[in-house]
Amino acid sequence: MMGIVACLLMITTMFSSSGYAAITTSSPLSIGQTLSSPGGSYEVGFFSANNSGNQYVGIWFQKVTPRVVVWVANREQPVSSPTANLTISGNGSLILLDGKQDPVWTSGGGNLTSNKCRAELLDTGNLVLVDNVTGNYLWQSFEHLGDTMLPLTSLMYDTPNNKKRVLTSWKSETDPSPGEFVAEITPQVPSQGLVWKGSSPYWRSGPWAGTRFTGIPEMDESYVNPLGMVQDVVNGTGVFAFCVLRNFNLSYIKLTSEGSLRIQRNNGTDWIKHFEGPVSSCDLYGTCGPFGLCVRSGTPMCQCLKGFEPKSDEEWRNGNWSRGCVRRTDLSCQGNSYAETQGKDRDVFYRVANIKPPDSYELASFSNEEQCHQGCLNNCSCTAFSYISGIGCLVWNRELLDTVKFTTGGESLSLRLARSELPGSKRIKTITISTLSVSVFIILVFAAYGCWRYRVKKNGSSLVSKDNVEGAWKSDLQSQDVSGLNFFEIHTLQTATNSFSMLNKLGQGGFGTVYKGKLHDGKEIAVKRLSSSSVQATQEFMNEIKLISKLQHRNLVRLLGCCIDGEQKLLVYEYMVNNSLDTFLFDLKKKLEIDWAKRFNIIQGIARGLLYLHRDSFLKVVHRDLKVSNILLDEKMNPKISDFGLARMFQKSQYQDNTGSVVGTLGYMSPEYAWTGTFSEKSDIYSFGVLMLEIITGKEISSFTYGKDSKNLLSYAWESWSETGGVKLLDQDLADSDSVNSVEAGRCVQIGLLCVQHQATDRPNIKQVVSMLTSTTDLPKPTQPMFVSDTSDEDSSLSQHSNDHSSVDENKSSKELNVSS
Repeated sequence: MMGIVACLLMITTMFSSSGYAAITTSSPLSIGQTLSSPGGSYEVGFFSANNSGNQYVGIWFQKVTPRVVVWVANREQPVSSPTANLTISGNGSLILLDGKQDPVWTSGGGNLTSNKCRAELLDTGNLVLVDNVTGNYLWQSFEHLGDTMLPLTSLMYDTPNNKKRVLTSWKSETDPSPGEFVAEITPQVPSQGLVWKGSSPYWRSGPWAGTRFTGIPEMDESYVNPLGMVQDVVNGTGVFAFCVLRNFNLSYIKLTSEGSLRIQRNNGTDWIKHFEGPVSSCDLYGTCGPFGLCVRSGTPMCQCLKGFEPKSDEEWRNGNWSRGCVRRTDLSCQGNSYAETQGKDRDVFYRVANIKPPDSYELASFSNEEQCHQGCLNNCSCTAFSYISGIGCLVWNRELLDTVKFTTGGESLSLRLARSELPGSKRIKTITISTLSVSVFIILVFAAYGCWRYRVKKNGSSLVSKDNVEGAWKSDLQSQDVSGLNFFEIHTLQTATNSFSMLNKLGQGGFGTVYKGKLHDGKEIAVKRLSSSSVQATQEFMNEIKLISKLQHRNLVRLLGCCIDGEQKLLVYEYMVNNSLDTFLFDLKKKLEIDWAKRFNIIQGIARGLLYLHRDSFLKVVHRDLKVSNILLDEKMNPKISDFGLARMFQKSQYQDNTGSVVGTLGYMSPEYAWTGTFSEKSDIYSFGVLMLEIITGKEISSFTYGKDSKNLLSYAWESWSETGGVKLLDQDLADSDSVNSVEAGRCVQIGLLCVQHQATDRPNIKQVVSMLTSTTDLPKPTQPMFVSDTSDEDSSLSQHSNDHSSVDENKSSKELNVSS
């Protein structure tokens, strides 16, 4: 990115026969001329697709032979005259004029603030129309895709506003006019890729599972996936992004005129196929009809799922599988959709492995596979379920369509069948009766034990207590070198918090509620009571204990101990008098209590805490959820980083890691983590940069918009720094304060922008950040943050979604997103 900006600054307005700097009203682009991107990767000009004399304006890779066209302007209206030019209209639009100066194509009505604008081709392959006065993009080709996606482009949907960004194939290899195939992402949750042939589905990818599509077995752990997906379930929007393929300068995704989606990469001499779909007849949508199973390696190709038979034996024998299969034996669970049939006739589930999940799935809120199983079993309309890593529980309440059996890979599908469909049903009956008898006996034994235990406890005896259960937890925790941890009794914490009174509630997170408490000795504490129903809450509980109990720093919140009582799990922290930073920063009155001097101290304190985590502790820790609500303030307004439930330990030599489940808070998440699951120290640096800009401006990234273009916080910060050095970015409520150091504030803006660079390698490490904050040496110049140019329209960028203050985790609140799991 730094190289791109440097080249852009060197662009002049002089034209020649090729390699123009820009298109303007006085310097149009004519047939026979081309405009190159600064680095020479792309070229825009006129071309003829079929030697017919028809001319199109297109973009192609400049140094690749044969020519690969990646975008076409006038797809439906070629220029037939020998002269034509691409220029700028008076209202700020790109316009293509033929030899008679009649308009052939236009980019659409502009939003010009002056009578001066220009068109440039960026080194990303994006043709942009730029307002010379404001620097805003009036239009860009990346928002109007043809049949090709370049790195950093995206497909999207916006259901409330009825908007989509799709790929549309060429009619043929030599005819750029729109063909019959269209590729899109669906608004289902989770989303999937879908190719249409006319009005009929042609191929689909299967649901997105955080870092992969479940219907593409090639996307295994070894596959380098350049794709990313973010969904905002609450607002009905989604973005599917194509990222840069590592070690390959040129790459693209193309929807061919035959309906294939291909990812191609160039190794310098040849194009290499990175992915193609569909690749077999089984990949074509619904080949075997409802409840049919298409076996990639099978003969015949189509089979009926277990418990089903062909709807028409004659059609099936003749190779006509479109009508599919029907159930052989009626289910016992019918009629009332939530009736439960008990005993010998209760339906069972048959597990099928290596499956492409069928279409028409629904995401259920069950947090583990057993709950998913029981939830489907208890719902008579549920025909199948699948618990998938990176997604969670998917259920099917309709016929199963487009189910494929792979040789390897894929998911497991549990299919609802009548009990008699499974072999050995008589044996099962005997086993069931025996098991039921044993179960009743065990229940009676436990009931008697429970009564005895209650009586002993009531009489004050301590011979039988929860110590056995807690002791098991203690042993487990002590085996992980946290033996110095204090264990609190549940009644101690109940007394301290007034039985977890709502009056003592300090806040609520995705995994539990935090209460203020006071111990018998007068010491104030904060008690986090984790949700007992959450599997991830248990993981967070163990993670937090293992990590924070070993970390001691003045800018990290201190864990005092924990409590395990049955299913209840509680963490006990030092009490922070001033709660979290967001309660001050985004409150119109309380923000006045933190002047610039205090804000700068908070920024430095957070940086010191991160320096300890990344470099100075004997553990190397990446926090992964650094945000304003996780910064607590003591009585002197000193910051302390809290909430280590999502943190990860690294080996000292380890630089980065990858997770199949993207968790964190959108807006604070770095692009590489949100899209691919790759996280490192630089992921925390990105979050810290967002934090800095929030502290400086007093604005929340999830809700901030500015101007008629609805700029987000990063875009606004970049614009302010570019124009005024960032001084005017400071919270206006502090503008007249004596504590304001304009030079210091502007320097912090620049550091914040360096921290949110798109490429992780371009961001400073935390040691460099601390040095920048505590010295007056010259700072590197940041480049414009990626995807911040105009989030008001269809979705010029992923940041429209990434800047939502939403956690990517299935156990978060309804206002928070579920990207993967």
